[in-house]
Amino acid sequence: MKKKLSENTISHNETGTSDKTPGSLLNKPVSRRDILKMAGVGGLGLLLGGGAAGALFSSTQAIARRKKVLNAGRSDRTVYPFYGKHQAGIITPSQNFMCFASFDLTSTQLDEVRALFKKWTTAAASMTQGLMLGDEPANTNPNLPPADTGEAAGLIPSKTTITFGVGPSFFDSRFGLAGKRPAAFPDLPKFRGDALQSEWCGGDVGVQVCADDLQVAFHAVRNLARIARGTAVLRWTQEGFQRTTAAEPSSGTPRNLMGFKDGTGNPDVNDEEQMKQVVWVQPEDGAPWMAQGSYMVVRRIRMRLEVWDRSTLDDQQQTFGRYRDSGAPLGAHNEFDPLDFSAKDASGNPAIPVNAHSRLAHMDGKTKLLRRAYSYSSGLDLKTGQLDAGLFFICFQRDIRKQFVAMQERLAASDKLNEYISHIGSASFACFPGATEGGYIGDQLF
Repeated sequence: MKKKLSENTISHNETGTSDKTPGSLLNKPVSRRDILKMAGVGGLGLLLGGGAAGALFSSTQAIARRKKVLNAGRSDRTVYPFYGKHQAGIITPSQNFMCFASFDLTSTQLDEVRALFKKWTTAAASMTQGLMLGDEPANTNPNLPPADTGEAAGLIPSKTTITFGVGPSFFDSRFGLAGKRPAAFPDLPKFRGDALQSEWCGGDVGVQVCADDLQVAFHAVRNLARIARGTAVLRWTQEGFQRTTAAEPSSGTPRNLMGFKDGTGNPDVNDEEQMKQVVWVQPEDGAPWMAQGSYMVVRRIRMRLEVWDRSTLDDQQQTFGRYRDSGAPLGAHNEFDPLDFSAKDASGNPAIPVNAHSRLAHMDGKTKLLRRAYSYSSGLDLKTGQLDAGLFFICFQRDIRKQFVAMQERLAASDKLNEYISHIGSASFACFPGATEGGYIGDQLF
């Protein structure tokens, strides 16, 4: 990590290369004469019918393609400010990796919890800017444990965002805050088909760390857990991933592990009015301390990939109600074409089946939420011999009752996708509004 970097700015510098690096050689224009000189063929290649030169020009095209890949993979120096009206990591463009941590508070003293959030705020503000925790002496004294664990030293910020929220259990009798629990933040009901496992559920505090580098994201969770010692302990953690921007420079809609695009129907995060309606809690919603915050629901969804992989492409597309290749709704042509529930197929049946996932998720289009999901893979399930992999579903909304619960009840009842998935983890968190410099996350609640 860098020693110094101005906070509360967003920069977009690219990493340069020296004239001695292979990258700089690729950036230099190469003429036909240069190619012939490098090959040592001169006019001989022409006398041979241009075959050698033709091969070299093909190599030039390969170099150009390689140059394009290298440029696409260059480090993006974007830095998201930690302080602001809203917490980053909600409408922020999804980064390549995610580390989620659920904490249980071990202290019953509100003052100690308040002190923890102040420490977390200071640490998060530093880590999102690429700064080491602690000052120079705190990391160089050989007789003391370093203030920073060090695994992100020398690494760029990697677009890190750290988003904090508190769970329903935070409002029990321990801290005297039961009266401040919003009506829009209920306990999630048990949905039909749930196979929840306690080791993947709940938590007093939830922290979502997203970054374009997994080591940077892990570093943040590790240091937050270290700071919390004596006040909070980790309950469970989950890492997630999606295709990297280097692998897909066009930044199209990511695909889930079933091969289908995930998040096509998301609302436009650049539409401020729509974000007010869908994502951000408003002052008139009955919980002033949550105004400009958002409610997060996370679900660990195990995919039965071995069963899915034996299904026909047609069955897979009927399950989602979309074409796998393009992401377009069945009967349409482009990914973002509207879902036409009146369209019929050649047999006169609904083009998008009545139990298709996309149909049930969208229905009349009035129930919306903002998805921010990541795939996960936790190796092999030794009990079944199958992959423990799937989707770590994350969504944000203004009112959990009217948005996630309403949508999930429809999906749980008749979604064809339920044949291939199982919800094994569940939690919800009230994500505070953003903190101002001089303040701390959650200060309006405390």
